[in-house]
Amino acid sequence: MRQKEYFGGIDIGASATKSVVINSKKQLLASDVRRTGVDFEACARESMDAVLASCNLTYQDLAHSYSTGYGRHNVGFAQDSRTEIACHSRAVFHFFPRKTTVVDVGGQDNKIIHIDSSGRRENFKMNRKCAAGTGAFLEEIALRMDLPLYELNALAEQSDNEVALGSFCTVFTATEILEKIRAGEQVEDIVRGAFRSVVKRIMEMGTIDGCLVMTGGVIAHNPLLVRLAEESLGVAPLVPPDPQCIGAFGAALYALEKTEKES
Repeated sequence: MRQKEYFGGIDIGASATKSVVINSKKQLLASDVRRTGVDFEACARESMDAVLASCNLTYQDLAHSYSTGYGRHNVGFAQDSRTEIACHSRAVFHFFPRKTTVVDVGGQDNKIIHIDSSGRRENFKMNRKCAAGTGAFLEEIALRMDLPLYELNALAEQSDNEVALGSFCTVFTATEILEKIRAGEQVEDIVRGAFRSVVKRIMEMGTIDGCLVMTGGVIAHNPLLVRLAEESLGVAPLVPPDPQCIGAFGAALYALEKTEKES
């Protein structure tokens, strides 16, 4: 019997669900990103359905599928699961096989993962208790300023007089922003100040050891954050292809490796 050559990975995050299919050469064939909603199983199925359809494949064509993320245990069609820390580490080392600090900026939490030169995880830290520095922080900023979330990066790019914000707390910053608006500060300058706050909060989570790799949906949609991080550190961060789907890609790599071990 011919060995199946396709592998699925799905990352059920608190905010977004990401699915990918890769081939036996570890090449990304297709990906899908959508809001998670309240039915993790249904969202996972719809997301993988979309990826398979775009590749003209079916579930029977997949050798294995692995899940990861917040809702990884709610993916009934996945044969196994791995933690998001493991999957991010695996995928980042695939693209950048060296000593690395991974900074993943998600919708609800941030992660800092240290990987040694052999690809082993040395340690990690997650920010789960506060929304500061996450996508939720930027969503609150957009809400307070009555702006579409997708416009924030372009607005911040236009700023030439960044407004410093004193608080990292989402609630306090929202109040501070209203005060800045009332004082006549320009919208783009306030938004750039909010972006700077995100970078500062992330960098306070831990040290950068080795090269810096930035991933996550917030990074994918807000490239200015990468440049601000470079300004703060004096080192240009690396960004993998399709950074929002890096966890799902890592899950697919684990699925492929399982098949290789069984063959």
